[in-house]
Amino acid sequence: MSSANAARARRCVYEVVLGLIESEKPVKRKHLASATALMAAGALALSACGEAPEESGGGGEGGEGTDYLGCIVSDAGGWDDKSFNQSAAEGLEMAVEELGIDEARAESQSDSDFSPNVDSMVGQGCNMTMGVGFLLEDSIQQAAEANPDLHFGLIDSTFSDADGESTELENGKPIIFNTAEASFLAGYLAAGMSETGTVATFGGIQIPSVTIFMDGFADGVDEYNADNDEDVSLLGWDKESQEGSFSGDFDNQSQGQALTEQFISQDADIIMPVAGPVGLGAASAAQDEEGTKIIWVDSDGYESTDYGDIILTSVMKEISNAVKDTIAEDVNGNFSAEPYVGTLENEGVGLAPYHDFEGEVPEELDSKVQELREQIISGELTVESPSSP
Repeated sequence: MSSANAARARRCVYEVVLGLIESEKPVKRKHLASATALMAAGALALSACGEAPEESGGGGEGGEGTDYLGCIVSDAGGWDDKSFNQSAAEGLEMAVEELGIDEARAESQSDSDFSPNVDSMVGQGCNMTMGVGFLLEDSIQQAAEANPDLHFGLIDSTFSDADGESTELENGKPIIFNTAEASFLAGYLAAGMSETGTVATFGGIQIPSVTIFMDGFADGVDEYNADNDEDVSLLGWDKESQEGSFSGDFDNQSQGQALTEQFISQDADIIMPVAGPVGLGAASAAQDEEGTKIIWVDSDGYESTDYGDIILTSVMKEISNAVKDTIAEDVNGNFSAEPYVGTLENEGVGLAPYHDFEGEVPEELDSKVQELREQIISGELTVESPSSP
């Protein structure tokens, strides 16, 4: 049985059994009736869900005639986090619209939801199941190893062996981003735009997909100081010691607000929260302090949040395009376990426009940011982080 047919069979069994269980609800008070219903469901599911006819390749461009289920499981931030969960969901929506596939989603409220949600996707026979975020690594990897006929994607992390070293799975594709490159530009810009000589950053949880932003930001500030004989201070992160400020999760906006108020009290006037929805708390605190600006991450915060008037720029990961493209490859029979790595060169990461601050960023500073971007793309300048892909 092909992987596509295996997925269809799982989905068929899942749907038939679920439907029969629903129909038997009135008699489920009696143990005998429940057992009888369950056996009948199993027998009918097996007879109804025999192997589907073999099909060649995938649905082709446009997805007409595609029998494909693309699925996604969120991190605890939820689908409306204005950040990476939302971007991933938008990528699935693009795949549905452009490829004509079906979709299923599972929204996690906490870490304890990860494995059950991934298992639910497997039970529904998803051809591709994607986990959004580093914290879903274990759940996605376990499901991939247990279901070699199905395909899986992991956003913001690679897979690991028993020693914690990066490893490859034949049916699992990491989707990762070298955000240190774009964050370097953001750090340089922040240092050049600061009126107090102090900027700040903080993370949600100290994991590689968070600290890589902070490393790049720190290096950008240092580069600005070296180029201009300045001494702009960075609060919230020490790259050398890999120590800094973290809210502790990606949910508690009040903690983001509290951290930002602390930074503001220490004269920071530009702050980059790397914490998903927690960043909304940071933006709220910044909005209450005149002259304070935010640098958003993952998506273009000017477009995705209600705080556009204080967002200087955003360090963007093009998660939605990566999700859509990965699903399209699978639909067309071209699945590859080779990691996707978003960089400045392939436009997988980048800086958002300055939007309302377009006229306030000095031309000389913007030109230098663009020059540094080209140097990174050409390889003349290398931005390094212990968390780089």
